[in-house]
Amino acid sequence: MIGKKNVVFGFLFLVITASLGPLMSLKYVPEVGKAQQLKQDKVGRLQQLNENNYEEDLQPLAPEAIAKATNEGVLALNQLYNAQAPIDQIKSGPHAHGNLESLLNIAAGLALSFIAVARIFKQIISWLFILGTLLHSGVLFLVVIADQYWALSVMQSGVGPAMILAGLASLGIAAAMGFRGEIAKD
Repeated sequence: MIGKKNVVFGFLFLVITASLGPLMSLKYVPEVGKAQQLKQDKVGRLQQLNENNYEEDLQPLAPEAIAKATNEGVLALNQLYNAQAPIDQIKSGPHAHGNLESLLNIAAGLALSFIAVARIFKQIISWLFILGTLLHSGVLFLVVIADQYWALSVMQSGVGPAMILAGLASLGIAAAMGFRGEIAKD
């Protein structure tokens, strides 16, 4: 069964991507925690000033002090945003794409088992999905986890997504040519 390797690969890659997403985010948690605390302090002070009609210790604040407090609040919000950006990048990059491409491999492997076309055509489809996944979300993991920035050139070349799209198109053609309602013999 030619699609078996896609099903096995898909489930194993899904375990890897599902577990590495949170693991990759862990290294940013302390920085986010500090930024959240700073934001709470600075924005909390602004809220308190607003509730007290911009008075502190029963004295009206000078415009410069209000501007300084506002500036500190905005900078604290920006620091929190910047601290969360790497986590958001992980979630929208290798983690999400890896999960999706894992599921695509599983679906493609199962679909291949119901398609009766030439073995070589099925092998090409199968390998397009596996290699496309490795050359897309696989290299994203190298960049994010291992700081292997050379892998960005592979990812930016678009060869991985192109292989997956070619696999999807080929799978559609193969299904039109030889889809069976039962397991096809290879």
